[in-house]
Parts: sequence; structure tokens; C-alpha cells
Amino acid sequence: MSISDLPATNASLNAISTVFISLGWWFIRRGFWRQHIACMITAIVSSSFFLAGYIVYHLNVGEKSSGYSGLIAWFYFPILISHILLAFVTLPLVIMTLVPVFRRRWESHRRIAKWTMPIWLYVSVTGVLVYLFIYRWFPPESVALGP
Repeated sequence: MSISDLPATNASLNAISTVFISLGWWFIRRGFWRQHIACMITAIVSSSFFLAGYIVYHLNVGEKSSGYSGLIAWFYFPILISHILLAFVTLPLVIMTLVPVFRRRWESHRRIAKWTMPIWLYVSVTGVLVYLFIYRWFPPESVALGP
């Protein structure tokens, strides 16, 4: 695996997180807490690997998301900006959601999870969309020409 493989790997990890966050929510809404736990652990591990891969990639390659104008920019930049802003919120929210679990304070966990789940899910989905915009659908010149 090389640095150039990380964007696709990171998008895949975001997609995995999306699936397991969704499944975890679905299971807990039906009272299947063991399956919920398994899904949420998988989502946390996947998101953690994503974050590590994201940091490694951007430390080595830099930023690749600029260069859009016109109609594409009207769609891309609101997605990117909301994704980035909410991504900064997601990590502390996930941690704040986990702490009550370890203390077995289920009501506190539920109260913060109501906010964490949709934000984390949005960040995971938009992470995949950002990848598709930059590397598949409309690669800017800096990406199209290679690393």
C-alpha cells in the first residue's frame, strides 16, 4: 500500500463507519443492545483507522480539494465546509458518548448519543462524497495530474 492508496482506503473506512453507525442505531431502536455494541465498536474502529489514514495522507501530500469553480463549487464547497466543521465536533462527541457507557450511565449515554449519531453519520457520508468529488467525479488538476 502506498500513500496514493489512502484516499480510497479512507473513503472505504468512512463507508464502513456509515454502515455500522446506521446498523447500530437500527439495532438499539429495536432493543438489540448486544448487536448495537458490536456495530458501534466496529464504527469506532473504522473511524479511528480513517482518522489515522487521513492524517498520514495529508501530512505527506497536503491539501487536494481546491480548484473548483462554477456549478461544481456550488455543490462541493457547502458539503466540504459542513463536513470539516462537523468533523471537528464529532471526535469530542463520540468520546462524550462513550464515557457514560464505561460508567454504565445509560440515560446520559442516550442523551448525548441523540446528538452524536446524526452528526457522526453526516460526517461519514459526506466524507465519502468529498472523496468521490475529488478523486472520481471531478478531480481537480492537482489530483488528475497525479501526486
